[in-house]
Amino acid sequence: MTVTASSASRAAEILSRPVALNGLTVPNRIAMAPMTRMFSPGGVPDEDVRSYYARRAAAGVGLIVTEGTYVGHESAGQSNRVPRFHGEEQLAGWAKVAEAVHAAGGTIVPQLWHIGMVRKQGDPPYAEAPAVGPSGIRLDGTESSGKAMTQGDLDDVIGAFAEAAAAAERIGFDGVELHGAHGYLLDQFLWAGTNRRTDAYGGDPVARTKFAAEIVAAVREVVSPDFPVIFRYSQWKQEAYDARLAETPEELEAILAPLAAAGVDVFHASTRRYWLPEFEGSDLNLAGWTKKLTGRPTITVGSVGLDGDFIRAFVGEGAPVQGIDELLDRLERDEFDLVAVGRALLQDPEWAAKVLGGRLEELKPYDAAALKTLS
Repeated sequence: MTVTASSASRAAEILSRPVALNGLTVPNRIAMAPMTRMFSPGGVPDEDVRSYYARRAAAGVGLIVTEGTYVGHESAGQSNRVPRFHGEEQLAGWAKVAEAVHAAGGTIVPQLWHIGMVRKQGDPPYAEAPAVGPSGIRLDGTESSGKAMTQGDLDDVIGAFAEAAAAAERIGFDGVELHGAHGYLLDQFLWAGTNRRTDAYGGDPVARTKFAAEIVAAVREVVSPDFPVIFRYSQWKQEAYDARLAETPEELEAILAPLAAAGVDVFHASTRRYWLPEFEGSDLNLAGWTKKLTGRPTITVGSVGLDGDFIRAFVGEGAPVQGIDELLDRLERDEFDLVAVGRALLQDPEWAAKVLGGRLEELKPYDAAALKTLS
């Protein structure tokens, strides 16, 4: 790959600028995207997990968003190897992760997660727990052995997110991210394809936002006013890549405005390819539209540091640094505020140091084998 000296120098200068997220100052514009790793037996992040995050912080990643962590609800997850954000041993492990990242000079937020109808009954860690969702409908539109959530179920999950957020601040994290993307529980409420409720939590886009907004408000109530609350969302779902929450900017604003009003400080707009425009008539991507509509800082993500499309890159094809000048142009225009890097950081823990040091020619191409280790 050929990289010009001007591109390398420009990347180092622009990406090294600090940014404020509510009361948190992130030292640069590089974030680590959340990526499920499944290296936490019993849901406990151990020394390997701690070192994995600390290495990337030491190499210059400004904000680390952890892999998804299950909140304290019996139907939240589907694996004993995915970390949890509840339980004495689990939280003690996470406290050490936060401490290690801070010692390395970085900032860190946990991603709080409930998978909803993606779960199948019989999955660990609580095999007897049913899958739950807005209407008992899976992403493909089929019914299952899961159930539509009652008001009691909704209240329990809202409480679980709030408890996890309070714990995050107590044990030393710098903020929290709520996972409302990719077809998991909060997204199942946001999307008309899985939310067929006829009560106050279903119907038009504003009503479908009610559950997520109540979670945001509950989190905001139990953490300090300057503690950042990030909300990650997407149009696409894992089994429906063409799905859309909103077809127009006006529809998107109807969804985002209640979340911003409830207390979201930052939106993390997940796309498969960050360089694609979200709506006709504008070059803005999803993060750009989100910032324009809400006035909140945004994080962009989607094949940053990878060449080729989402699926080809994921299975190991492609080379680093797709459209670095375009990415920098968008940052210069304040289209978004941070850039989240995923698979490129799995492959190369030194990715941020190389970019911030102007050494783009040293970046390593992604290999799917990186998923099998915590290098």
